Amino acid sequence: MRSRQCLILSAVLFSSVLPPLACAADWLEFRGPTAQGHAPVDANVPLKWSATENVKWKTPMAGEGWSSPVVSDGVAYLTAAVPQGDDGSYALQLILIDVATGEIQRTSEAFLEVPEQSPKIHAKNSHASPTPLIEGDLVYVHFGHQGTACFRRDGELVWRNDSFRYEPVHGNGGSPVIAGDKLIFSCDGEKDPFILALDKTTGKVAWRYERPSDAEKKFSFSTPLLIEVAGREQLISPGSNLVVSLDPQTGEEIWRCRYDGFSVVARPVFGHGLIYVSSSFMSPATYAIRPDGQGDVTDTHVVWSEKRGAPNTPSMLLVGDWLFEVSDRGVATCLDAKTGEIKWQERLGGGFSASPLYANGRVYFQSEEGEAVVVAAEPEFRELARNTLDERTLASYAVIDDDLLIRTDKYLYRIGQ
Repeated sequence: MRSRQCLILSAVLFSSVLPPLACAADWLEFRGPTAQGHAPVDANVPLKWSATENVKWKTPMAGEGWSSPVVSDGVAYLTAAVPQGDDGSYALQLILIDVATGEIQRTSEAFLEVPEQSPKIHAKNSHASPTPLIEGDLVYVHFGHQGTACFRRDGELVWRNDSFRYEPVHGNGGSPVIAGDKLIFSCDGEKDPFILALDKTTGKVAWRYERPSDAEKKFSFSTPLLIEVAGREQLISPGSNLVVSLDPQTGEEIWRCRYDGFSVVARPVFGHGLIYVSSSFMSPATYAIRPDGQGDVTDTHVVWSEKRGAPNTPSMLLVGDWLFEVSDRGVATCLDAKTGEIKWQERLGGGFSASPLYANGRVYFQSEEGEAVVVAAEPEFRELARNTLDERTLASYAVIDDDLLIRTDKYLYRIGQ
């Protein structure tokens, strides 16, 4: 059964299907209505912009954070870590922004991060990197090992849970996902990685899955993907050295697939009866896996794999028969999603962490240097535009109506004609 707001993805195994069409104008979670980076089909987002052209507004953002914006009912939600004096403390906040004007409506504190709980983070990370998640009248925020909280959409706190602990490496990263009455996220730290489900109403722990990773470096930062296969829900969660499929209601393992890789960041994508994942560091490879197995499917369900151009950090983008990806070093690739055959591969320039967006028959790649490279979503390379904001950008896009929301290290921009 298809869930609210198209959060569950479904496909007929072995058929040639597109990801489900976006079913609302709201952008409720990381990578939008389909959880796979597709703008709503009627969104006419701009092709060109700059720091002064097609900018409807830009709003200064206090503190730091690389969470991506989410939007519902005219309000954008972001998280930020705002320094509190000089002692290394941070207020971990939810920020509400009027998308019509860019005005900050409210700031609500979820947690206070104190120095003894603030291990060093990676230069490409922040203390507020997981993207919020909206369902109904509630907004869920996650700060990795610092805790998880639930607010009403007006910014009033409902619950928070900071009882689970793990030792992070390089900070927090992966965003949560909702499955039925469960709020689920990965907790892959220095040792003993696990996946946790909370009761979304109360914040209490519902189940905990100990990830059976044999990786020397066990830390990862991935966001799970909820899919449906043969009428059964599966939670797909990549981590160091393996990706697992779990029953999202019980935490029971359905299947696992092994690879070599750690610090896994990219969110999976799903289509054509295949799950696509990246093994990330140190030598990334893209894997296409049939999700209809049981137990260890490494030797039986990997349909193809490809190392050339595979990303460490950005998620992939599936558009029809074509799988688009961009490596952290700026090499963009289009592959045949069914076979793994490379159709084109081009160096875009710059570094990349943000996940690409599909809109208007185009693929939007956002570089860390603030430049957006727009190409045709086709098996032949055609560059359509380059647009720069001249600011560091690691967060992924959100779409509201016909406009883009782009978070930089200093501002949130609304880009539209």
